[in-house]
Amino acid sequence: MLLIGAIIIGGIIGICFPAQTHYLKPVGDVFVNFMFMAIVPFVFLSISSAIASMNGTKRLGKIMGSTMLIFVFTAIISAILGYIAIRLFPLVQHANLDSIKALMGNGAATDEMALSDRLVGIFTVNDFSLLLSKEHMLPLIFFSVLIGLATSSLGEKGQPFAAFLKSGSEVLMKLVQFIMYLAPIGLGCYFAAIIGDLGSQIIGSYVRVIVLYVVLAIVYFIAMNTVYALLAGGKDGFRLFWSNITKPAITAIATCSSAASIPVNLKATKDMRVPHDIADTVIPLGANTHKDGSVIGGVFKIAFLYGVFNRDIAGFDNMLIIICCAFLVGAVMGAIPGGGMIAEVLIVTILGFPLEAVPLVLVISTIIDMPATLLNSSGNTVSAMMVTRLVEGKNYFKK
Repeated sequence: MLLIGAIIIGGIIGICFPAQTHYLKPVGDVFVNFMFMAIVPFVFLSISSAIASMNGTKRLGKIMGSTMLIFVFTAIISAILGYIAIRLFPLVQHANLDSIKALMGNGAATDEMALSDRLVGIFTVNDFSLLLSKEHMLPLIFFSVLIGLATSSLGEKGQPFAAFLKSGSEVLMKLVQFIMYLAPIGLGCYFAAIIGDLGSQIIGSYVRVIVLYVVLAIVYFIAMNTVYALLAGGKDGFRLFWSNITKPAITAIATCSSAASIPVNLKATKDMRVPHDIADTVIPLGANTHKDGSVIGGVFKIAFLYGVFNRDIAGFDNMLIIICCAFLVGAVMGAIPGGGMIAEVLIVTILGFPLEAVPLVLVISTIIDMPATLLNSSGNTVSAMMVTRLVEGKNYFKK
């Protein structure tokens, strides 16, 4: 709520005092630069540490396999629905590209690449030093996963390095939390500069984003959760879900945090007759890796940037790139303050936009946070029911 308030105040300042907002932009730049400084080591240490700490043989089995299947299935459905929504209702129209480039410090989006070239760039760079740049986040993530797997495969020999990765991850996590204390001031000042330079044009686009997202979130929450509950247990599954989802939904809206919703979600899923071992696996794991609302938000952010930079969003290649990118950023976002910054940098670097565009989509993360958390949290609950359906069979709730 503090972030939303800061953005509102920044917007008011931008409207009322447009000529003076350039004095505020350096404050916003300081905040953004702090995040850029921390993002590379944060991503490397957090991902490699998480992978290195896993015991692969213990994590294999029917529950984990079913959980991953359901998570991927619902995330893809979310991305497709988000893409349909932004195709029917464009978020940005008639953008003034010259004004935007001036605000971006004359940074420019790179030329659009073929799908095959993008796939190469997802996994590799041609020099190790390039991994240390925020412009190559996807290869860094892939490298981090490989480091984690290599560490885990060494067993006892890899434990000292795994401990180093874990300690480093916690240090960077704390650093990001410190930086996020500046977020209300930094984002407020940056948003004031955006509004001061672009005026009502950009405000109208942000209004379209929040209105369309809220409408889609309501439709998704009611319709898709109903479909998933019916798939999980038929009419009884429908009844169990809707009779127990109220408290988790209210908690998600009030806290805007998937992590904070874990305790109430655990109780709700067990009241839905999900076995304890499945609930205890799906809910905590889902809070970090299963975010249907964030996937839809990823589609909206990408569509917003495409509109701002006058790129064509049509075509099969673009559709595939947008859906895959949104799926990826939804999975990467953590259930911690500041985790979304990884997603914004990923979107910008994958699609070849200037890094100065990150704050534009960071504002979207803030204004859709509440409905997105609702979809993220409720999606974990109904996913636990579907996982139980796969693991325990059709009539699990009668056992």
